[in-house]
Amino acid sequence: MISFVGAGPGAPDLITLRGAARLAAADVVVWASSLVPAALLDHCRPGVRVHDSKTMTLEDVLAVYAAHADDAVVRLHSGDPAVYGAIQEQIDWCVAAQRDFEIVPGVSSVAAAAAAVQRELTIPGLAQSVVLTRLAGRTAASMPAGESVAAFAVHGATMAVFLSAARPGELQAELLGPASGYGPDTPAVIVVRASWPDEQVVTTTVGSLARDLTATGATMTVLVLVGDALRPPSAGARSHLYDPMYSHTYRIRSIDATTTGRASRRA
Repeated sequence: MISFVGAGPGAPDLITLRGAARLAAADVVVWASSLVPAALLDHCRPGVRVHDSKTMTLEDVLAVYAAHADDAVVRLHSGDPAVYGAIQEQIDWCVAAQRDFEIVPGVSSVAAAAAAVQRELTIPGLAQSVVLTRLAGRTAASMPAGESVAAFAVHGATMAVFLSAARPGELQAELLGPASGYGPDTPAVIVVRASWPDEQVVTTTVGSLARDLTATGATMTVLVLVGDALRPPSAGARSHLYDPMYSHTYRIRSIDATTTGRASRRA
């Protein structure tokens, strides 16, 4: 069995129980030391064979899988493997080679970054959508038409930008492009190595993003959050979910409950 395990954002106790169990049972682990802290390997048992994928190609990784057909193999991916995990080609290989595999979800760095800044990313009246994207850069050929940062910026939704810290000027320019829903004063937060021991959180604005992102000196394991949902508390409307004047499947609104109670008493 090959288990594609989401390591979570970095902190070793933010991996799921299932992910930790797969590591504990693994005979072979393939991981990227540049993206996943070594502390995650503490979940492994002594004697596990470890391969660092930092310098490996896809073919190198697949060769490890092929050489361990009868072993429990864990491919440890940063964050959640469903987002920029580059697992699809590995899944395709497993299907073609008739190898059993599973995907174990992980805590996304988006969730860890939001926790670090202590903000919800969907605030009534401010933002009800979250866009996960990146700059095209050297991999522009893989970016579908209409999915650029500038194209998504038009909507003004909360945006989480991955894999783009090495091009701060370009990122800021796309966020402030023509018809953008953001302005220079739109809140932005730079989170470097979310949940790692050396985590950095820089609160800024879109207009100052390039300067402040450059100042961190970080180009990897950086997530940039943008949008009005990051404004100080009370800037948005109250959620209907717990509003006493709003009813849903499990609760009637307070005024209806009061009226019903009076009717019952009169009866």
